[in-house]
Amino acid sequence: MKYANQLFAIAGLLPLSLVLPAHADPELFVAPFGGYSFGGSSFDINQVDAENAGTSNKQSVGIEEASHLGLMLGIGTNDPGNIYLLYSRQSSELKSGGLFTPDLVASLDVDYIHLGGTLFFPNGDFQPYITASAGVTRMMPDDWSTETRFSMGIGGGVEYRMMQHFSVFADLRGYATFIDSDTSLFCNENECLWRVTSDVMWQVQANVGVKLSF
Repeated sequence: MKYANQLFAIAGLLPLSLVLPAHADPELFVAPFGGYSFGGSSFDINQVDAENAGTSNKQSVGIEEASHLGLMLGIGTNDPGNIYLLYSRQSSELKSGGLFTPDLVASLDVDYIHLGGTLFFPNGDFQPYITASAGVTRMMPDDWSTETRFSMGIGGGVEYRMMQHFSVFADLRGYATFIDSDTSLFCNENECLWRVTSDVMWQVQANVGVKLSF
């Protein structure tokens, strides 16, 4: 499998907190968050000219920066750390062209659905942490097919415990979405207009949120 090495790599990066001790009294948590997504990279496409079969126009397409919302559900470990399921959605746009005069290609929703782990470095009520995750990215443009690709994430942040079961946190997360080169992307019922010539799409998320434990 093409991404077998990447799967093994992310497995190695996941914190040791993924292992729950048998004697642990697990702490469940829910953590809604929001923030801003930066379109860290674009990908090159060949756009087929429907009127002149066999011809194509090469251009660069990127995801516009936009806000996002998300939710994590997880369970604590004794490392200290946690494991979690993360979901986030960004409502954005695909744009092509120059930096200052981009052209709108389509409205686009981007979902990240990841399983991850966190390792904390407690310092009183402040808890810096690192995190890593793996899962899928779903890209859903208007009037074209939904595309789902394998992705990995890594990040770091800090959590501040305000009360026994209530914390606030802020972090930065980087996501790498693996897009096969030379594959069709975004099709409708009749045709696929684009052929991708890029391998990886990068995005960065800046997040703030609250964590409720029980």
